[in-house]
Amino acid sequence: MNRLKLLREEKNLLQEDIGKILGISGRAIGNYETGKRDIPTEYLVKLAEFFEVSTDYILGYSNERENIEIDRDKIRIGLSASDYTEITDTQRKQIEEFAKYVLKDNKKKKDEDNNGTK
Repeated sequence: MNRLKLLREEKNLLQEDIGKILGISGRAIGNYETGKRDIPTEYLVKLAEFFEVSTDYILGYSNERENIEIDRDKIRIGLSASDYTEITDTQRKQIEEFAKYVLKDNKKKKDEDNNGTK
């Protein structure tokens, strides 16, 4: 299931409105929303940019709206490599997920500060 309809309705847009953005018909958008047709990659990328979500979120592969990239080489935790064994893939994924959580939390706090709410 894709989330195109949900995203469109959140912005109070019609299928025709989204179609105009992509240069296609509203009927085509309806076919994408119902799964009768797959969303072509070119349109999927444009939709993700327009709605400011990840392509995986639109396609229902992820519940994370934002596509947060983590540069694995930049994850430093201040430990000497000589004191510890190499981390496992599972541990690396856990660190990446935590880093994404921290970045997302920081963005939320920044947005709240900018909006005057706390």
